[in-house]
Amino acid sequence: MKILIAEDDTFFQKFYSVQLAEKGYQIDVAKDGVEAIEKLKSFQPDVMLLDIIMPNKDGFDVLEAMADDPSIKTSVVVFSTLGQEEDVKRAMNLGAKGYVNKSFFDLDGLLKKLNELS
Repeated sequence: MKILIAEDDTFFQKFYSVQLAEKGYQIDVAKDGVEAIEKLKSFQPDVMLLDIIMPNKDGFDVLEAMADDPSIKTSVVVFSTLGQEEDVKRAMNLGAKGYVNKSFFDLDGLLKKLNELS
């Protein structure tokens, strides 16, 4: 499975990239929303872990861009420290398939969510 991690924080990029690569996933990273949209088209991941608060375009902007481009078939899991119900609901309404709080470092929970989408 190919996973795009759209995350501007280098600590979270590295931590989750290494952990997921060790589990056999093919990983690429986007440092902001603009790069995420580009890599959705070039890398064509099966799943994107999408942070909400990013520079240039935030996660909501990325979800809106995906909705406007029917050629993008990637499933999205919101990958954020934002846990407010309204933010999660907004992301789900824009097409996200789930939410994972990245700061809990719950790799088993993340793997379970990824397996549900594959």
